[in-house]
Amino acid sequence: MAVSVSHFDYLPDGREIQKITLTNGVGTAVSVLTFGATLQSFLFEDRDIVLGSECVADYLGSGAYIGATVGRVCNRTADGRFTLNGTEYRVACNEPQRQVHLHGGLTGFDKKVWDYTIVCDGDAPRVQFSVTSPDGDEGYPGNLMVSVTYSLAMDNTLSLEYMATTDADTPVNLTNHVYFNLNGCGGDKVYDTMLRINAEQYTPVTERLIPTGEYASVAGTALDFRKFKAIGDALHNEDATMAYTGGVDHNFVLAHDRRPLSEAACAYSPATGICVTCCTDLPGIQVYTGNFLEDNPGKYGHTWQKHDGFCLETQFFPDSVNNPQFPSAILAAGAEFRSCTTYRVDRIDIPGKE
Repeated sequence: MAVSVSHFDYLPDGREIQKITLTNGVGTAVSVLTFGATLQSFLFEDRDIVLGSECVADYLGSGAYIGATVGRVCNRTADGRFTLNGTEYRVACNEPQRQVHLHGGLTGFDKKVWDYTIVCDGDAPRVQFSVTSPDGDEGYPGNLMVSVTYSLAMDNTLSLEYMATTDADTPVNLTNHVYFNLNGCGGDKVYDTMLRINAEQYTPVTERLIPTGEYASVAGTALDFRKFKAIGDALHNEDATMAYTGGVDHNFVLAHDRRPLSEAACAYSPATGICVTCCTDLPGIQVYTGNFLEDNPGKYGHTWQKHDGFCLETQFFPDSVNNPQFPSAILAAGAEFRSCTTYRVDRIDIPGKE
């Protein structure tokens, strides 16, 4: 059980990017970069089960947020604007074809260099990454201090503990954009991956992938994952829920407010028996099946393409700043935001597999 630090790459301006690797007592190893506090690899029984890249240039050029910590506000905000305490704020529409603000803007947390502190180098190795977002950064109010602590337990649970404070009311919606492939990255598409989501409802979207503000039942739709079913069953379905997304790219309603840490989703590969269980205390989870991946340079000589991975992005709901009926993502001045998301990886017995 250990934490190790190694050189990863340099930014174009010469700043060094380091890779911090957490290894537990059974040989599972997770590597996180100081660039974007990015989850770069997850080695389980010598199989890497997350997408990633091998140099900074690939991350800078991809636009896919692969493994990155995303903020200040993840997901989409309509028209790049919101009103808070009677003041309208404008943030970049960095997805211009839809006229929406996406994942924190032009230089969101995914593109910042984070400081790091090794918290524990023994049982459950832990490292804390931190970054400061000054007042006006990407158009948001308030000086925001953010940290995310990665820890790896003996049962192969990777925990992400988020904390944020601010000196002015501001929206905060943090997530991690890790792409899993439980066949092993560079393996098969995710079509046969079995997925279960503990959600009775989802938030429908317009053609701009902005929520309509409604809650809808998953029953009778391609998004009904209340029991395990293959991801491909949804992707290859002409159900109206897929009209604008090219696959699964939807916010599932786990609760209508914050909740105790509990299971949000579970997925496993029938080919490998590798299973990941995601738990969170947040009310939503964006399940995304890599619909817009296209020629993204990756590890081991691979190039990531459509449906090469799937994301389980825990969150407040998209565009919640413009939908008062959604759980609020506003962090009040002087208050402290804390949240935890976990990904536990295991191997399960698959009938018919030796």
